[in-house]
Amino acid sequence: MGFSFSTYSIRNPIPAIVLFLVLTVAGLYAFYKLPITNMPDVSVPLIQVTVAQPGAAAAELETQVTRKVEDAVASVAGVKHITSNIQEGASVTGIEFYLETSTDRALNDVRDAVTKILSELPKNAEDPVVERVEIYGGAILVYTVRAPNLSPMELSRLVDEDLSRALTGINGVAKVERRGGMDEEITVTLNPATLAAYGITAADVSRQLTNTNINLPGGRVTLAGQEFSVRTLGSAITMETLGNTEIALPGERSAKLSTLGTLSSEGVEERNRVTLQGQPAVVLMVYKSKGASEVDVAKRVESALSALRNTHVGVEITEVFSLVTPALESYTSTMMAFLEGTILTILVVFWFLRDKRSTLLAAVAIPLSIIPTFLVMHWLGFTLNAVSMLAITLVTGVLVDDAIVEIENIHRHMQEGKKPYDAAIIAVEEIGLAVIATTMVIMAVFMPVSFMGGIPGQFFIQFGITVATAAFFSLLVARLITPMMAAYWLKPHHETPANQPPKPPSPLLVHYEKLVTWTLDHRRRTLALAALSLVLSFGMIPFISAGFLPKEDNSQSVINVELPRGSTVEYTHTVAQKLANTLEQRPEVRYALVQAGDVAGGQNKANINLKLTERSDRALSQQDFEAATTGLLSGVPDARVSYVKSDGGADVDITFLSNDSAALTQFTTQLEQQMRGISGLANIINTNGLQQPEVIITPDFAKAAALGISVQALSDAVNVALLGDADVNLAKFNTGTRQIPIRVRVDKANQTTLGLLETLQLRTGSGQAVPLSAVATLTYGLGPTTIERLDRERKISIQASLKDMALGDATKAIDALPIMQSIPPTVRQQTTGDAAVMAELFEGFAAAIITGLMLVYVVQVLLYKDWLQPFSRMIALPLSVGGAFLLLLITGTELNLPAIIGILMLMGIADKNSILLVDFMLELMARGVPRREAIMQACMVRARPIVMTSLAMMAGMMPIALGLGHDTAFRAPMAIAVIGGIISSTALSLVFVPVLFSYVRDFEEWLGPKARKLLPKQ
Repeated sequence: MGFSFSTYSIRNPIPAIVLFLVLTVAGLYAFYKLPITNMPDVSVPLIQVTVAQPGAAAAELETQVTRKVEDAVASVAGVKHITSNIQEGASVTGIEFYLETSTDRALNDVRDAVTKILSELPKNAEDPVVERVEIYGGAILVYTVRAPNLSPMELSRLVDEDLSRALTGINGVAKVERRGGMDEEITVTLNPATLAAYGITAADVSRQLTNTNINLPGGRVTLAGQEFSVRTLGSAITMETLGNTEIALPGERSAKLSTLGTLSSEGVEERNRVTLQGQPAVVLMVYKSKGASEVDVAKRVESALSALRNTHVGVEITEVFSLVTPALESYTSTMMAFLEGTILTILVVFWFLRDKRSTLLAAVAIPLSIIPTFLVMHWLGFTLNAVSMLAITLVTGVLVDDAIVEIENIHRHMQEGKKPYDAAIIAVEEIGLAVIATTMVIMAVFMPVSFMGGIPGQFFIQFGITVATAAFFSLLVARLITPMMAAYWLKPHHETPANQPPKPPSPLLVHYEKLVTWTLDHRRRTLALAALSLVLSFGMIPFISAGFLPKEDNSQSVINVELPRGSTVEYTHTVAQKLANTLEQRPEVRYALVQAGDVAGGQNKANINLKLTERSDRALSQQDFEAATTGLLSGVPDARVSYVKSDGGADVDITFLSNDSAALTQFTTQLEQQMRGISGLANIINTNGLQQPEVIITPDFAKAAALGISVQALSDAVNVALLGDADVNLAKFNTGTRQIPIRVRVDKANQTTLGLLETLQLRTGSGQAVPLSAVATLTYGLGPTTIERLDRERKISIQASLKDMALGDATKAIDALPIMQSIPPTVRQQTTGDAAVMAELFEGFAAAIITGLMLVYVVQVLLYKDWLQPFSRMIALPLSVGGAFLLLLITGTELNLPAIIGILMLMGIADKNSILLVDFMLELMARGVPRREAIMQACMVRARPIVMTSLAMMAGMMPIALGLGHDTAFRAPMAIAVIGGIISSTALSLVFVPVLFSYVRDFEEWLGPKARKLLPKQ
């Protein structure tokens, strides 16, 4: 007989006790150290190339900049997708690489590729910025900063120089952003008539100021034996000195800067506006670094802000939004669900065993299994997040399974008159292989999930490894601790008097025995019933709505607002604030934060962040609230208004690509119109940029050439006059501690008609100044506001919100539209958004399930050294999903990602039941018991532990399935699928596996003699 760890642990309890004492202490320490986050950190090799060309229209940037950048980087090794977003004045190209690509290598390769095309880019474009993009996720904390005694500029300076600097130095804070407020800038406003009178252009003034208002080093000089440093000081030290700066004029004349225009230090032109509850506000946004605990970062940030409040009396710093609260609620809810599930599991065990000591043995298995799991999670750099805690929730019932099986078997032997010590040794050896097999099966099912590719693989590596690790420790507990404690802790049963008849079996067991007898007598009918059950199970799939992720209630809603191009920031903010005021009247809304202008992507765009009341304080869920207020959004005239997800995306996102922009625009416009007829969709938006009003300058090339004015010089002069020079070229005003940009441009009051714009002065080749009208004509026109590109083609998306409709059902309805049957040959559909992630995720899970089933078969072949009998165990796997589908259908739950995780769990549970039955059947037959009698005995003996473990797992899932506690939206579908599947797998395994086993055995007995004839004779 080989060495047995269980027998060794019974006879030598000290090593096992010490081992788990060390694991428990280390696990508790690791649990204390584990970061708490909302979701796992994802690392994607992503490089971004930004090229700024102030004033350039999107159409020009696409041809002159974006396409050249895309073509240059397309040849870089490892590129997966190239995405470009082009807006007025800036082209941003994101290059996503395959996960195995080194980010540092990708950054260098992209930088080299862009360097090669620098000479091809427009001369007035700024140097490309090539940088690695760190995916921080959303801001975990959002604060508003108010100070009634400070001006907007002073408050902004306080936030930038004091608050942001203090928070950025905190461990775990990746970056801090300010929204709203005002940046410092000195503006020199020129009058076109004055410029014309002096014969000078705005560009001349700006560049002379840059070259004059500056301090420069001059080297070193030795005088009288001592070395002196030499500096040239030309920078003005006061606004008066700056105004007295002499500007050279044609004809060897000069004039003071203050003569040519007025100087103002009131800050930059307002391009964004932020208000909270209608009052101006400066917003401070805090992002966490990768791997940091959101809860710990929040504590450090709050501590730092408390100190700053004491330092800056009169400054109000108020938290308005937080992702830390949902993360903490999810963590607390999971721990409570784990505790509730544990209690229910223990009650189920006690109800069956009716023995306090045995129940305690089963209860001990749960903490001894889960606590060491935290140690492994800490070693691997995992966090306590929605995915890893989902794994912890899932294994609540599984952790006690092995212990229950062994305790029940020990009880059975004790009832036969054996002492606890002897019963423990015999029972654990008898069932040892089955216990090992069931645990190895669960590990084999879940480990492949950890090795899925792509971004889903980075999410679910923590899920698969956590489940497999917990299952492994539960096996160690079952083989080392449970039998050892049973041997020394359990009390022997009272001996039954000789004249007392044996206790009769329970009525349920009697009925089950009759059922098994009938199935063995009618094997073909039973097999037909099994096939019918299988057909009915998978026949329910078309009736179950398919989705991706269930909508969670974080008490925060986000609304995007887009007005026609040309709308000013004042008008955009007015419209958004009016809508926010209306929504704030609803009882579900606490307050609204409105951000309008550049922070939202343009002067005509805004977003509204709604903070809802606590879930327990409102009658409507977040999803129901958004559905109820959708009508308000559609009531805003001439605006695109819609609710979006927390990441800014839409529920439905259908993308089309083409190089034929006209065909692409026409097709997507027709699709948008037809999608409006689908009742389950709301807030349908076409992302094709609205047309922007433009002033088109058409040069007279003959006149321009005669005067020595190039098109580039003409564009530069106009750009500087209207917007000011590029930021890198601006003169700086030194205050001693900081430098303030000095922007020179024409008075906006003189930009209200084309006639006044025509008077802008241009410098000729001979040095004279002429008006713009001398070399060009100005007309009105329209042009695209934004252009989106994907993989070097134009991209247009149709986005929509779901209204009482699953994502899968919405996709089917859209695919059935007439326009989708006649997509132009030059237009192709590209899967993006949730649909793309869902497809990649489901494909990964399908591969993981297939791989898991193959590993389950391999494990059983290795353990039992039999090629055919594993099929009799695994044939019950497809029978288990029927209950999951049926309960999803009854409860109206979508077949989404959590539900599929539950079905994956069923693969291990169903096989566990079959293993317990078949393992004992084979053991009895090896002892010489006839096959039919062995099948009957195994069913009678193993039915009780199978039902016990199944009920224990159902009890562990019940609080989640019932939606008790916070943050159950994500986990409830998983629990519903598991409970339904457990019911069907338990019932069907007990009924069909005996028949399937007998058929496989018949096949073995038929095949054996034939196979032996093929072997060479000895």
